[in-house]
Amino acid sequence: MNARLDHRNPLVFDTHELGRRPGALQRLSRTVDAPKDLGVAGVVGVPEGAPVELELRLESVMEGVLVTGTARASAEGECVRCLEPLELELEADFQELFSYPDADDRGRASTEPDDDAEDDEGRLFLEDGLFDLEPLLRDAVVLALPMQPVCQEDCLGLCSECGARLTDDPDHHHDAVDIRWAALQGIADSLEAGDKDEMSGGAPRSARADEKQEK
Repeated sequence: MNARLDHRNPLVFDTHELGRRPGALQRLSRTVDAPKDLGVAGVVGVPEGAPVELELRLESVMEGVLVTGTARASAEGECVRCLEPLELELEADFQELFSYPDADDRGRASTEPDDDAEDDEGRLFLEDGLFDLEPLLRDAVVLALPMQPVCQEDCLGLCSECGARLTDDPDHHHDAVDIRWAALQGIADSLEAGDKDEMSGGAPRSARADEKQEK
């Protein structure tokens, strides 16, 4: 069962007008402020307080009230490739049956308490003719949002070396340097002039001086 509902909550709806008459229909339009954390946390979502447009169709059935609707809003997030902020238009469809708490699966009034908690798991119930749309809205929005949002389908991401945004400069590149040659160049630069002569086959300076003295 739901916690006690507050009819002043904009996401709580009243079904008394349907009168538990199977086939009775009610259409509603409402714009509400987005609740906190509406979306995929840390990835993309509807900012808290942003307007969410709701179009609802409430239909009375034997078991309860069948709620069918669409939510529209603007979501914000970050491109997973280039990390640039992005905004996208969201449209989420949903449908759920809110059951009468005193009726069984066939809509008949229950004469005995239902002890089978597993049968009620996952079911949503009306409370004094009210239902809370927020859990249903959250599930629908998460399913409608991309799990890996991108600023554009062909976004090239960031340069792995310097972090530049490649979409802004498709010809961006870095000259490749073989690290083996770079290491050898470093060794060569560190050698002294005498060491270079020795490696090229010439006699060391001290040896040439001794030979001159003997002559």
